[in-house]
Amino acid sequence: MTADFDFQCTICAKCCHDLRLPLTVSEALAWLERGNDVQILCDASPWLEEPPADNLQAAYRRRRTFATTSGTLPTRIAVILTATFAGPCPNLQPDNRCGIYDQRPLTCRIYPAEVNPFIELTPEHKACPPEAWTPGLPPLLRAGKLVDESVHATIQQSRALAESEVQAKQQLCGLLGIDHAAIWNEGFVAYSPACADLLTALRQLSNGIPTPPPSPAWHFVSNRRTTVEALSTVGASSSAAQANDTTHFEYLGFFPASE
Repeated sequence: MTADFDFQCTICAKCCHDLRLPLTVSEALAWLERGNDVQILCDASPWLEEPPADNLQAAYRRRRTFATTSGTLPTRIAVILTATFAGPCPNLQPDNRCGIYDQRPLTCRIYPAEVNPFIELTPEHKACPPEAWTPGLPPLLRAGKLVDESVHATIQQSRALAESEVQAKQQLCGLLGIDHAAIWNEGFVAYSPACADLLTALRQLSNGIPTPPPSPAWHFVSNRRTTVEALSTVGASSSAAQANDTTHFEYLGFFPASE
């Protein structure tokens, strides 16, 4: 059964706290120039063969990842630039309004809609209070489809940029020596490069300055022993999260660690 939802922002600002907010490359550059922090999240998928044409979810992921290897295992890497903050967003004003509203990231413009077409919009999974979803408010979804054409257009823009920026993100990882990733759907490896270093690297990419070749090989990280063992049996370079130097990166697991 397709969903109908009505929605209106209550300016509660719950969606503006304690986030890793996905950014485009240009948004990350602007975020850093404002003096705020950006992390780089990486996850990886074993990619032994190309999926069939009717596997739309695999095709969606493929367009947002770059090809590499881990050991002898063909692999695809997803890289996400995120504005990272604990507590309120650094742009949140005392009246709960956005201090950079006209320049706010695409993700903020889209919320509470979903960018990923394979994720269903579910009010219970959103930060917005129940009164934001009261029937009779402006329509958000009808028969599962967005009513607001501007939000729909922004989602399409976000998806297109996620595809077009893949090479730049691969080059960014090469510039910063990033070559570890969590396995897709198990977690992320989160890098927190010095703001000055990340700003320099992004400016280099934005200005078209040649970059060294990116790393030809990546390393899988997991906090689950069975995953590490399974990856090793298929030729991947892998290790347990707790065995890694935590000053180099942070492992953000979706599941409890297992021996």
